Amino acid sequence: MIETIVKDWLEGGVDVPVTLETPPGPPECYVLLEKIASGEENGLLRATITAKSTAQSLLEAAELNETVKERMAGLISLTNIFRCHCDSDYNNTSPRMGARRYQAVFTIYYKE
Repeated sequence: MIETIVKDWLEGGVDVPVTLETPPGPPECYVLLEKIASGEENGLLRATITAKSTAQSLLEAAELNETVKERMAGLISLTNIFRCHCDSDYNNTSPRMGARRYQAVFTIYYKE
């Protein structure tokens, strides 16, 4: 499953928890991964995955987001990953959240 491959990869390069769902009583800093789209193209599977970097300040969230993007750029070093592209990233803080959040959107082409 691509979500667990990405989770395991990110955990090897960031110093905060990486989760596939919002943890109860979430920590101050963490990365939430969500697959928001998928498909197949030219015999390769395609997944669009968001990485939501949450922290106590906007600067910390932005710095964590940059770390996530740098780590994700290396995902293509895995045998079954053929392309990983950051489509966009932006401030994704919700007014009702106490923490601040940046979100990066990645398109990944892979084979299982």
